[in-house]
Amino acid sequence: MIRYELAGPDLSEVRFAISPLNELTLSLRSLRDPGRFPLHLPWTRSVASADLDREALLALTNDRLWIPDFLNPRPRTPLSRLEDELEVVAATPPDRLRADLDAVHFDGGPPEVLSGRPQEVLRRVVAALRGYWDTCFEPHWQRMRAVLEADIVHRGRTIVHSGMAAMFADISPRVALADDLLTIQLVTSKVDYRRTTAGDGLTLVPTLFTRNPSTPISPEEPPVMFYPARGLGTLWTTDRPQAPRALQDLIGATRSGLLTLLEAPASSTELAVRLGVTTTAVNQHLRAMRAAGLLTSARHGRSVLYLRSDLGDRFIHATT
Repeated sequence: MIRYELAGPDLSEVRFAISPLNELTLSLRSLRDPGRFPLHLPWTRSVASADLDREALLALTNDRLWIPDFLNPRPRTPLSRLEDELEVVAATPPDRLRADLDAVHFDGGPPEVLSGRPQEVLRRVVAALRGYWDTCFEPHWQRMRAVLEADIVHRGRTIVHSGMAAMFADISPRVALADDLLTIQLVTSKVDYRRTTAGDGLTLVPTLFTRNPSTPISPEEPPVMFYPARGLGTLWTTDRPQAPRALQDLIGATRSGLLTLLEAPASSTELAVRLGVTTTAVNQHLRAMRAAGLLTSARHGRSVLYLRSDLGDRFIHATT
């Protein structure tokens, strides 16, 4: 059990962030054991034959799918850049590197590929991760990021409408906030500590490659919680939602499909992939529907996320 004492009467130190490195390293679980992540099978099949340093990449996890803490540094900004995060990894102190690798490979020590001089190990790890990103992640990152950003927008709306405790409860049954104490029940039950977030704050990082919330296993690490993002089921699928026939006749198949999908926030890029049309066409429809009051929009980072308005909700319900 991890317990974070949240500092500040308005919980203003709780912040959200997206980490490309976090997604990259946690995805090694899916690469190692695809059967545990069935929703990612379209992606894992597509990268199965990629030219990667698989020996180094797969050595960074174990049969329990643990990842060394030095590969998941707390994001320094809400929208971190992979290059900046890899620089942090490359600067990992030798003692920290050895301790984190030993913690993962506790039953016999790190594999040979991770047993050399620390600087050589780090160079190979960073190069392997860079190649993995370029080949397997960069072509899909815009879509992945859109799902992560939509999750953060959803969490923000929950906080506004229902409060911070409701937002945490919505993340997982393993997470609960009572007064100013946040408790996180890890799958690894042997980890147990309590610490304050005063001076550090608490960073919440949505991820597409975990099924349960997780935190650093050491109380010396800055407070951070990785949690499963909403919308994973839509990530690799192309949808043509069945909108009510009356709605299709009234505003057309594409716009009725958009209105049906936008029950949850999404970007134009994500919507284009799911509907199988161009982003340019989707943007034209979204602008017209927003101007008509059927949609609302909010900017997060470099993306604009759209959501059905109250009028859009009534429009949908009136045609069913």
